[in-house]
Amino acid sequence: MKLTDAEAHWLSGGEGKAQQLAMRLVVAAAEASGALELVPIDFAHINSCHYSGKLSLDFAEFLLAEGAQLSVPTHTNASLVDRATPGLRPEEDFPEEVAGALRLMDIYEQLGCTPMWSCAPYQQSEGRPGLGQQIVGSESNAVGFFNSVLGARTNKYGDLLDISAAIVGRVPLVGLHTAEGRLATHLFELQLPDETLTDPRLPHVLGLILGRGADTAVPVIVGLPAAEEDDLKAMAAAAATAGAVEMFHVVGITPEAPTLDDATGGRVPELTTLVDARLVSSTLGSLSTIAAGPVSAVCLGTPHFSIAEFGELVRTLGQAHTHPSVTVIVTTSRSVWAEVQLRGWNTLLGAAGIEVVLDTCTYYLPRSTGVTGTVMTNSAKWAYYAPGMLQVDVVFASLVDCVASAVAGKIRLSDEVGA
Repeated sequence: MKLTDAEAHWLSGGEGKAQQLAMRLVVAAAEASGALELVPIDFAHINSCHYSGKLSLDFAEFLLAEGAQLSVPTHTNASLVDRATPGLRPEEDFPEEVAGALRLMDIYEQLGCTPMWSCAPYQQSEGRPGLGQQIVGSESNAVGFFNSVLGARTNKYGDLLDISAAIVGRVPLVGLHTAEGRLATHLFELQLPDETLTDPRLPHVLGLILGRGADTAVPVIVGLPAAEEDDLKAMAAAAATAGAVEMFHVVGITPEAPTLDDATGGRVPELTTLVDARLVSSTLGSLSTIAAGPVSAVCLGTPHFSIAEFGELVRTLGQAHTHPSVTVIVTTSRSVWAEVQLRGWNTLLGAAGIEVVLDTCTYYLPRSTGVTGTVMTNSAKWAYYAPGMLQVDVVFASLVDCVASAVAGKIRLSDEVGA
């Protein structure tokens, strides 16, 4: 590897043990990936701040004790806990996890991270990098959104490596940090009727199709006429959930794919997948484990709910109140919640029996209070993970159907996609 004098100085321990350990991890990642040099970054969104056991806490304690300094603006991913809603994962029930998560949150704030505690940092201006910027992303949907929707450049960085990169301000120049690595090699051609193309569940389903079909490749979609940012957010989340997709192109929509040739670099894709109504329908069906019966909970906000999604929820809900037997939880970020409060929607949601939780998510273990039995969600990511992680039955549906079911206390479903 080629290191600058400054990088070699850090690696030798010239700036202390924390800087040295961070540099050792970044260099090891570069060597493992075949990178020949490092590239400076402008921003980091890290998951090391999410408590996943004693190792994550010990590492953070070491950084703090050794006076680690961040080189770039660094924002925190969602935590295991929400300080404002301690009943979601009570400390008396999960003492080690909750205490560890709270301590970890304190440490990363002391290190100088912006306490965003959100898996969707791109929903506010300070967490929104621009086209061509070299950055660090860690949470899977955020990595996909940064690369695909904003055109920033990041590979997916795991815990410990993400904060190490933020400390040294460098990452290996490889993969999606390079122009070549961002070119699409797998074409997904949509041949779908209009009613399917406008179904709000389609972006989630497309994400699963991308993840299962492309795995680690960069896919490109042709035939999708329009998509809002929340659609692309859902797609990024599902694609990283069902596979390892860190970037995708949508011709005519995402910034690096005004044409198919732009997305592929003028090359013929190595693989082509036809996405027709049958594939969409079968993929949709795989997201639900039950089709009828009472509903115990409705979980929304995976990834964190946006202002637009809250607006849709308020309009859909109207003057209705959720059924007393149904727990309805929406997870979101602090910044989005502040805007919800300014608009007065918090009062409407509270009166309807809807709980809004910040800083965390409801599909994480330990299981959130009230999330049991049969759970409805409008998130493919939540529906994909929860049956195995939480041992619940799941129904994936549109927001309209989730609200109708929450009000009725039992599953209410409209027609299947494309029907």
